[in-house]
Amino acid sequence: MKREILISAAPRETRVAILEDDRLVELLLDRPEIRRIVGNIYRGKVEAVLPGIQAAFVDIGLGKSAFLHASDVIEPEDDDLDEEPGGKLPNIQDLVKRGESILVQVTKEPIGTKGPRVTAQVSLPGRNLVYLPFASKVGVSRKIDDRDERTRLRQMVSKLLPKDSGGVIIRTVAEDLTEDHLRRELKSLMGLWKKINRKATFVRPPALVQREASLTSGIIRDLFSDNVDHLWVDSKELHGEIRKYLEQVDPELLERVTLYHDSAPLFDKFDIEAEIRDLFKRRVDLPTGGYLIIEPTEALISIDVNTGRYTGSAKDPEKTILRTNLDATREIARQLRLRDIGGIVVIDFIDMETRGNRDRVLQELRAHLGRDRARTRAFAVSDLGLIEMTRQRVRESLWASMTIACPACEGTGRVFRPEVVVRRIERSLRRVATEKRDRQLTVRVHPEVALYLLEQEQKFLKEMEQKTGVDLELRDDPMMRLDEFRFVAQPAGRDVTQRYAVA
Repeated sequence: MKREILISAAPRETRVAILEDDRLVELLLDRPEIRRIVGNIYRGKVEAVLPGIQAAFVDIGLGKSAFLHASDVIEPEDDDLDEEPGGKLPNIQDLVKRGESILVQVTKEPIGTKGPRVTAQVSLPGRNLVYLPFASKVGVSRKIDDRDERTRLRQMVSKLLPKDSGGVIIRTVAEDLTEDHLRRELKSLMGLWKKINRKATFVRPPALVQREASLTSGIIRDLFSDNVDHLWVDSKELHGEIRKYLEQVDPELLERVTLYHDSAPLFDKFDIEAEIRDLFKRRVDLPTGGYLIIEPTEALISIDVNTGRYTGSAKDPEKTILRTNLDATREIARQLRLRDIGGIVVIDFIDMETRGNRDRVLQELRAHLGRDRARTRAFAVSDLGLIEMTRQRVRESLWASMTIACPACEGTGRVFRPEVVVRRIERSLRRVATEKRDRQLTVRVHPEVALYLLEQEQKFLKEMEQKTGVDLELRDDPMMRLDEFRFVAQPAGRDVTQRYAVA
């Protein structure tokens, strides 16, 4: 598979695009106003300990208190990367005390009304190793499949690691590396930890002790390896930083880094701006003619698969459905990564009659999800034909971080029809007649509502004047929302809408 990384830097925004086979699969943004805090290390102060939920809240100086679960205070039992801790947890009140000062690291950004999530099991990522100062084991990434290589790396790092100095996770890119290479990186990470520990003893909580690497530095450290064919960057300054870093850790990759010089913007050159614009659309078209509908909600993300204009073979509709569903699995996995969707996802594939076809779609979905850097789990097809899955949520999705609720529809995606607006005006005018406080009103509406009255209900104003005894004047206002109306009392010119507003 062809993989490329594009880095486009501007004074107020850096965008990183990850392409697989010339298709955009991930988009990462770095702006001053949405600076990432995952990976930051803080000296915090425990504000509250809640045994009922086995968690504590820690003040780290960000406004919202950070959430610290009991499972994030102790060392995980499993010694491999990306595995969930298991076993019975000790009581949170035995682990931390209210008012206590504690060193924590952010693992999840604040999302919505929730504060950040933190862990007391600090980790310092390098290119090939992750140093865990409070752990005691040497683990190996499960993505290194060769059992002999896993054993070799584990034994090598165990020999390099001083006794009682912490633990290490060996990352996937460390495969086939020499002992000298790993020794240098381990020494560097342990030196960094000494500096952090020294600083942490002098600061007063809450305080930032260590900031995680910038977006670009993190991408180069975590993603740019032999699996990436090329990296393009349009900033001379960033290009210099990247080359300087690679000269130290992996000089062989230098030939894959190119400073982009063309006059056309980098993302235009690779024709991905249109894909970025489509990120926030509900509908995603499939190559076969089918389509997806992606709906974010407060509790979960729903994805509906439809055949659309693809009719396939009339003799074998099950084959048509299967092909659409298989196409959908690839696009669903891509959209989850591209939109950075996390949490619970429910997928409504087109109903299939045979169990074999349902299992095939599930396996295909899991295969495509395997490319995702975030942890994912897809469960078996339910009795209702749904596939439920989860995707690790570290930060807000692009939809949440780049958009706000529409001021016209207030996030519903719908507004009242003109005829409904007129009925609301009618009910409000009846209130005017009942209260008898205003005898002359100007009714201001959107031009489409005014047009509806002129074409469909020409006698509306006269009839309402007779029923209410109020002199009415209609004015269209293009600055108003489609489903909005205003009552202005004359001759004073006072806005009295709220006095008479109804549902």
